[in-house]
Amino acid sequence: MASTEEPTKPTSLFDSSAAQPLLSGPPEPDRSEVEREHDPTQYLQITYNRSPRTFRNIAFLIIFVVFVLCTFGFGIFCVFHRNTNYSTVSSYSYSSSSASCVKSSNSTSLALIPDLAAWVSLNSLSSSTVLRDLIWVLVITLVLSVPICFLLLLLLKHYVKQIVYVCLPFFILLPVFFDVYWFVACTISSSCSDAFPLVYRILVLVFVFLVIGVIVWIFVINWHRIELTVSIIGVASDALSSNLGLFVALPCLTIGLVAYYAPIIVFLVFARHNGKIVPKESSDGEYSCTWKQDRWVPAYFALAVLTMLWSLTTMIEAQVYVISGTIAQWYFAKEEHSVPRRSIRSSLRNAFGPSSGTICLSGLLIGIVRIVRTAVDTAAREDAPGIVNLVLQCCVNALLSSIEFLNKFTINFAAITGEAYCTSARMTYELLKRNLLSAVFVETVSTRLLGGIVFVFSAIYAIAAWGILKGVTDLGVDSYFLALLAWAALTLVLGFFIHVLDNVIDTVYICYAIDRDRGEVCKQDVHEVYVQLPISRNRAPLASPSIGV
Repeated sequence: MASTEEPTKPTSLFDSSAAQPLLSGPPEPDRSEVEREHDPTQYLQITYNRSPRTFRNIAFLIIFVVFVLCTFGFGIFCVFHRNTNYSTVSSYSYSSSSASCVKSSNSTSLALIPDLAAWVSLNSLSSSTVLRDLIWVLVITLVLSVPICFLLLLLLKHYVKQIVYVCLPFFILLPVFFDVYWFVACTISSSCSDAFPLVYRILVLVFVFLVIGVIVWIFVINWHRIELTVSIIGVASDALSSNLGLFVALPCLTIGLVAYYAPIIVFLVFARHNGKIVPKESSDGEYSCTWKQDRWVPAYFALAVLTMLWSLTTMIEAQVYVISGTIAQWYFAKEEHSVPRRSIRSSLRNAFGPSSGTICLSGLLIGIVRIVRTAVDTAAREDAPGIVNLVLQCCVNALLSSIEFLNKFTINFAAITGEAYCTSARMTYELLKRNLLSAVFVETVSTRLLGGIVFVFSAIYAIAAWGILKGVTDLGVDSYFLALLAWAALTLVLGFFIHVLDNVIDTVYICYAIDRDRGEVCKQDVHEVYVQLPISRNRAPLASPSIGV
C-alpha cells in the first residue's frame, strides 16, 4: 500500500523556518495571524446578506422608542390637562378685593373680535388674485415635477454626456443673465433705483460676477474629472431606472414622517395651554393678569423637539438604507440583467426590523452632528475674538465632516451586510483601505455636477413660468415672485431626485469595492467605469490591523 505521508521537502538556505537556534523555544506566532484569529470579520466574504438577519444595536432602538412613548404620553396628558382659559387671558382683570384675576362679564364678545377679524382677513386674502395664481403655480409645478424627474432620469441614462456638456455653459450663462437683467431692470425702475442706490447695485453686480468666476475656476481645475463623472452618473441612472419602485416607497416614507409629526405638533400647541392666569405687579405698582406656564412645559418642549429631530435624521438614514439595500440586490443579482423580485420590500423589512437599531444609532449621530454644527456656526456668527476660537472651530468642523463622511458609507454597508453600526464602520474603512479607492472623488464631483443640472432645469422652467404668467395675467411685478416660487418648488423636488441618485452612486461604489475585494465581477459595465477611479495615495497592506470605531 502506498504511503500517505508527504515527501520530505528540501530545506532552502533562505528558509526562515529552518534558521532557528537549537536552544530556542517554539517560534512566536506571527502578529498578523493572531489578529486574524481575534478578528473574525477581517477576511469575511462580504456580499449581500440574503439570509434572515439578526437584530443589531437593540439598545438604541429601545432608547428611541422610550423617547417616542414619552413624547406621545406627555402629549396626551397636555391635551387633557390644558387650561381652557388660555385663549381668554385678555378678558381677565385683577380684582383687589379677592387679590386674584377674575373674568369680565363681556369676555365672550371681546374674545370673538380677534377671531372674527382673523376670519375676515383670511377671506379677503384668499379672494385675492395673487394667492389664487400662487396656488395654481405651485399645484401645476408639483404635478409637472413628476414627469420632469422621469424625463431627467431617462436623459441621464441614455444621453448623460450630451446633457452634461449642454448644461455646462448654462452654469455660467444663466447667473450672468440674471445678474445683468436684475441690474438693468432695477436701474430703469424708479422705485427700485430709489431703494437701491447705484453704489449698492454695482457692489451686487461685482459680487455675483466674483461668484461666477469661482464657479469657472472650479470647472477648470476639475475638467479632467468631468468625463469619468459623466460615466458614473450614467451607471447610477441605469441602476435607478431598474428600481423605479423607489420613487413610490421613498415619498411614502416621507408622508409617513409628516403624519407622525402631526400629533406631536398638536401636542406642542396644547402644551402651551398648561398653566394658569396669575396677577403680575408692574413697576408702577399696578397689577395685571398674565399667563404663567407650568414648570414642566419647557422640558416637554425640549423632549418633543429632540424626538422630532432624531426621528427626522432616522427617517433620512432609513431612506438611505432602503436605497442601498435595493441597489445592492440589483447589483449582486445572479443574472446579468435581471431585477430581483420584492427587493424594496425586503429592504424595508430589514430597515424597520433587524437593522432598526443601527438606523436609530446612525440617526442619533447625525442629529448630534447637526446640533453641534449649528452651535459652532452660531458661535462663529457672534464673532468671538481670538485665534484659539478660530482653531477650535476649524477642528470641530473637520471632525464633524469626517463623522458625516464615515457615517454615509457605514449605513450603505450595513444595508448590504446587516452588520452592527460599529462593525460596519470598521469593515467599510478596511474595505476601502485594502482596495486603495478614493471616496472623495465620488462624493464631491458628481454631487456638484448634478446640482448644476438641477439649477439649469429649474431656471429654464422658472423663465417659462414667468413668460406664461406675463402673457395670461396682469400680475405685474408679482409675476417675478411667483416665478421664483415655481423655481424653488421644482428645485426642491429635483433636489430629492438628486439625493436618491447620489445615494445610488455611493451604493454602487461600495458594491464595486466589495467585488474588487472578492476578485469577482457582478456588473461588467460598472467595472468598466469604476476601474478608472483614481487610486488613493495612502496605500495600506492587505491585512492591516483593525481599528476601533
